[in-house]
Amino acid sequence: MAPRANWKGFLRLSLVTCPIALYPATSETEKISFNQINKNTGHRIKYSKVDAETGEEVEPEDIVKGYKVDTDTYIEVSKDELDNIALESTHTVDIDEFVPRDEIDNRFLIRPYYIVPDGKVGHDAYAVIRETIRTMDMVALGRIVLTNREHIIALEPLDKGIVGTLLRYPYEVREESAYFDDIKDVKVTKEMLDLAKHIVETKTTDFDPKHFEDHYEAALTDLINRKRNGETIKAPAPRKQGNVINLMDALRESLKGETKTARRPARAPQRATKKATHSKARQRKAS
Repeated sequence: MAPRANWKGFLRLSLVTCPIALYPATSETEKISFNQINKNTGHRIKYSKVDAETGEEVEPEDIVKGYKVDTDTYIEVSKDELDNIALESTHTVDIDEFVPRDEIDNRFLIRPYYIVPDGKVGHDAYAVIRETIRTMDMVALGRIVLTNREHIIALEPLDKGIVGTLLRYPYEVREESAYFDDIKDVKVTKEMLDLAKHIVETKTTDFDPKHFEDHYEAALTDLINRKRNGETIKAPAPRKQGNVINLMDALRESLKGETKTARRPARAPQRATKKATHSKARQRKAS
């Protein structure tokens, strides 16, 4: 089944426009998730939307949006009123400016999307915009409305396509001074730094996401399969922590234990068997 687009509209650079579709570049659906169930019956827990005062269940057509003014007062905002303030970026990503990639603080990055031409027309205009960004070796910034919110989106070429990454607004990023000001100023000696550098050298390699292994997901898969097979689950013995006498000793011991060896590609955790997903606990889907 073809993936479903999260958004469809137009990408525009000055007078050059093309129809596009956005698809999420990441996914969480492959991870094991759980339902909440009643431990006495094995039945799934169901939530209902109820009036906070009367306790009565409210039908979907009677639910509207409200902005909280104080404890008991809300300003109701209708769908029509929200539609009336819709921005042009609701349907068009208009490229406003270009910036160097290294000037974008990583704290502002939210999530990436694949941007592709929508339909058979517009491929020429799409290619012009993509290659313009590539040739300039810059990042294009535009605006897009997703889930009723306007976002800044950073556009970069990737192979034949374009990747758009949503950015946070400044008010969404906390100032580091509130967290870093109380960190003590510590003098790091040359000997300590040299030892630490040697450790880094033994661990230095090329970036390859294939080496990443989700140890928790693998352990969770193993747990589910063992429970399905009726095994008794025992808590593992706690890991013993070595006693660190001082920082220099810790650095020296770390260096002794490190050898520069090639990493093995990580194996993807084996999925829990299908029967496990239909066990009495019904533990696969998120509640």
